[in-house]
Amino acid sequence: MTNAAKLRAALKKPGALKIVGAHDALSARLIERAGFDGVWASGFAISASLKCIPDASFITSSEQLDVERNIVEAVSIPVIADCDTGYGNALNVMRTVNDRERAGVAAICIEDNVYPKRCSFYAGVRRELIPIEEHCGKIRAAKAAQIFPEFMVIARTEALIAGWGQEEALKRAEAYADAGADAILIHSKSKKFDELKAVYKLWSGQVPLVVVPTIFDQTTALEMEQAGAKIIIYANQPVRAAIRAMKDTLDLIKKDTRPGAANDRIVTLPEVYDVVGVPQMEQDEKQFLPVGSERITAVIAAAGFEKQLLPLIEDKPKCLLDIKGKTILDRQISALNECDIKEIALVRGYKKEAISLPNIRYYDNDRYEETGELLSLFCAENELRGRTIVLYGDIIFDTAILEKLLKSPADIALVVDLAWFDQEQRNAQPTHLNPDLVSLAAPPGKSYLSRFVMPEGEHQVVKIGQQLPRESAHGEFIGMAMFSEKGTQALCESYHAAHKQHPSSPFHESASLAKASFTDMLQELIDQGYRIQAVPIFKGWMEVDSFEEYQKAWAKIRQ
Repeated sequence: MTNAAKLRAALKKPGALKIVGAHDALSARLIERAGFDGVWASGFAISASLKCIPDASFITSSEQLDVERNIVEAVSIPVIADCDTGYGNALNVMRTVNDRERAGVAAICIEDNVYPKRCSFYAGVRRELIPIEEHCGKIRAAKAAQIFPEFMVIARTEALIAGWGQEEALKRAEAYADAGADAILIHSKSKKFDELKAVYKLWSGQVPLVVVPTIFDQTTALEMEQAGAKIIIYANQPVRAAIRAMKDTLDLIKKDTRPGAANDRIVTLPEVYDVVGVPQMEQDEKQFLPVGSERITAVIAAAGFEKQLLPLIEDKPKCLLDIKGKTILDRQISALNECDIKEIALVRGYKKEAISLPNIRYYDNDRYEETGELLSLFCAENELRGRTIVLYGDIIFDTAILEKLLKSPADIALVVDLAWFDQEQRNAQPTHLNPDLVSLAAPPGKSYLSRFVMPEGEHQVVKIGQQLPRESAHGEFIGMAMFSEKGTQALCESYHAAHKQHPSSPFHESASLAKASFTDMLQELIDQGYRIQAVPIFKGWMEVDSFEEYQKAWAKIRQ
């Protein structure tokens, strides 16, 4: 059903339609949400909001049409366009009709003011009306030009505004209806409804009456309906309300200087997001965008302090250790950006003031000396929404590893280095002193090649932790994980459930939840039945957790 057909159908129902003036798409959306029957694309309000100029034919037809088109696209209720005099003579009116039909407008209203018009309520402004027959010609031209039979033309007379009396107003109204107008708007600036009520009593009733109670603003909708009005237009209240609200808010902020001083008189950002359709956009992204195009957030846990790295980190956290001209953090951010991950959050702790890179959201764990990496991660819980990369702040890795992780379809995926197993088998000195060991449901083959080239498919993690028996371990978790929206939801729910169940008691390998490692939480998820998949790699990364590892990084990294 076209918008014009919706308006026609609504007019057949009992009662008067209540339509409100909008100055843009946002105000139109609010009008619809408030439950009104339609939108009046107000020339007065659009002139004020679009150009901050008087309603005096200064806005062109094209400028007005652009706003009307935006309004139509923003709502599903009918839109009536305030088209002043039709922007010229009868031929201009024909173009006006065609433009509005194509834009999805349900009806236009054209008035018998001379062109260029002046707002009906401007005091002291010269008031002239065109001859009756000329306006009748505009109406006939409009009806002849329309393509859709449901499209409506509302004829407005300013006879009462000009002071020409009730007889002239009725004479013009009847003539306009005879010329083919679908509804008649008799405008009045009397402070009481009595003037129009008297005119309505004498109206023939051949087409519906439209009323705009801007000046007689204490008249109820029921009074106007009982007098004979079928469409009631509240023409400019939203833009006037917006002006007062903005003035009051700006005055308060200017005086107080804190933006938050105005919080009790402005809506929250989530409310704005809701009105403009952010929730729907998020649903559409999930449904139609491939995984690689999702908005992905990276959370880097970099709060900790390692005494064994002194004096290297005497004045900075270890993520800022320089290795051949680039810090560890610089290298991580570069890899994330190469994979089109721009949303990055970082949890700081030790020497937090030293980290001040732009375009990163910061969260602080000031209890870093007495807490574990799990609590640090949940300092940034606000970021754990949708697909999220969790990254330890002391690892350097090839970008190819991150690219491989991003291809995983699992709700929870961990990067696991299978090269650890070979070193263990050779009784070689371990790469890291306290590795996070991983046991897989289906162990890789014993040959070097079978671990270097693991088959595609699922590689389910069944155990993870530093105290895992080495003979049952198949690889090492490198400190890089990815969670889908379901995965982050499971992570947060499990963490808060653990808070209730283990507030101060041991939690897996740790003395308490406050001191827990990230792998403790991963094992908790496994124990609860969540499937965690390994993304197997074979080397290509380094951890900098000691002076020896820092030396190795300098020796192995080329640039």
